[in-house]
Amino acid sequence: MAAYDDQNVFAKILRGEIPCFEVFSDDRSLAFLGIMPRSPGHTLVIPRAPARGILDIADDDLAAVARTGKRIAIAAMKAFDAEGIILQQFSEPASGQVVFHLHLHVMPVRAGIELLPAHTRKEDMAVLADHAKRMIAALGS
Repeated sequence: MAAYDDQNVFAKILRGEIPCFEVFSDDRSLAFLGIMPRSPGHTLVIPRAPARGILDIADDDLAAVARTGKRIAIAAMKAFDAEGIILQQFSEPASGQVVFHLHLHVMPVRAGIELLPAHTRKEDMAVLADHAKRMIAALGS
């Protein structure tokens, strides 16, 4: 396994070098909307600690990501009138991981509506801003 690269896009988001549609933050994790969502409300949860994937993250940091993932899933169910949630985490190239900072995909879904293919469509920024407001409101209720 390669070493953690602190120049990955999520590390840059954590440092404030790249903007994101943040919906939740605490001392160990950050949740923000994906710019190429597979479903409305597709959110990424990342640890603040540097970790390439599931194989090198500290147990406490992984637990924090899981707790935040659950919180995001509950909010996404409300915000997007979802009927279910898909959680995905990929580690290392053979799994399909593209950004080498651990991240958990939280995707609200409805029966009969297929997920968009990964990495195929960049969402309109106004739509993402609206989705972020909906998630933040759902997290606050």
